[in-house]
Amino acid sequence: MTDPFAAVHPLLDEYADIELQLQDPSVHTDAGRAKKLGRRFAELGRVVAAYHAWDAAKNDLSAAEEMAAADPEFAAEIPALREAADAKAADLRTILIPRDPDDARDVILEVKAGEGGDESALFAGDLLKMYLKYAEQQGWSTQILDATETELGGYKDVSVAIKAKGNPDPENGVWAHLKYEGGVHRVQRVPTTESQGRIHTSAAGVLVFPEVEEITEVPIDMNDLRIDVYHSSGPGGQSVNTTDSAVRITHIPTGTVVTCQNEKSQLQNKESALRILRARLLAVEREAADAEVAAARRSQVRTVDRSERIRTYNFPENRIADHRTGFKAYNLDQVLAGDLGPVIQSAIDADEAARLAGDVE
Repeated sequence: MTDPFAAVHPLLDEYADIELQLQDPSVHTDAGRAKKLGRRFAELGRVVAAYHAWDAAKNDLSAAEEMAAADPEFAAEIPALREAADAKAADLRTILIPRDPDDARDVILEVKAGEGGDESALFAGDLLKMYLKYAEQQGWSTQILDATETELGGYKDVSVAIKAKGNPDPENGVWAHLKYEGGVHRVQRVPTTESQGRIHTSAAGVLVFPEVEEITEVPIDMNDLRIDVYHSSGPGGQSVNTTDSAVRITHIPTGTVVTCQNEKSQLQNKESALRILRARLLAVEREAADAEVAAARRSQVRTVDRSERIRTYNFPENRIADHRTGFKAYNLDQVLAGDLGPVIQSAIDADEAARLAGDVE
């Protein structure tokens, strides 16, 4: 039987080579290099395990076919062995579908209030809590990088870094799950500010960017930046800091603007702003270089317009509906409490189905 997966052999060689590199203590003196090698090793490990499983099933089938020629009793085992080999081949084909190269990365997630005024800002706060609780359930760590709160306790905008522990397999990475969250999220409920008890519709936007791991990955010429400092503001615009600790960074070549005022230290706010800026510039760079990533980014919100919604949260019916995948469930309260897994899985399944069908190159 010929090997239909001969193209896997270079990957097996690469896996063996990385395994040797990781045994070299000097590699681990460079944390960035060690992390990249560890990530690639984990990614290839799935391919190696799937290939060996298929190869073993294939050999079992071949042996049974040979023995059946001499002893007909072995022929009875052939259908089950052939089915097992076919199943292992299908598993290997699925694993060999090209993955998003950013899947294992951590992310910076931004939530922005849109149409709906105070109600939209309150909903943005609900979304933030949902993502923080989901991250906690996954064993990820979170850090609020910047936030502009409103008097009622909502958020005009908030940025949070979400990180996995160690070197997760790509399918378990933060980006692999949260990249589908980018877009407009619509809410239908009776606002706390509404005295008539009428159901209102408002929206909040979510943007998700893969985190830049090393400064050298997205070099920034400081001459390309305009850095302004000002007093931090709290809800309603009142000053909450008498020093110029808030920072606004403008990347002149692209016009990208990032502001941070969450920390009391100007230096800390500057570092957080640069961290967000690098993530945004990486996304822009990928869009320009890769048509697939450009299509993925275009699916994310550009303006918080309800017509661009990806998901609806209906409080009166306790219903959540994803308009891209057709997912619908009546456990909105649980989803907002962090049980976001089934919703995200529907997007992952739809994406993989499209790739298997050849719709995604």
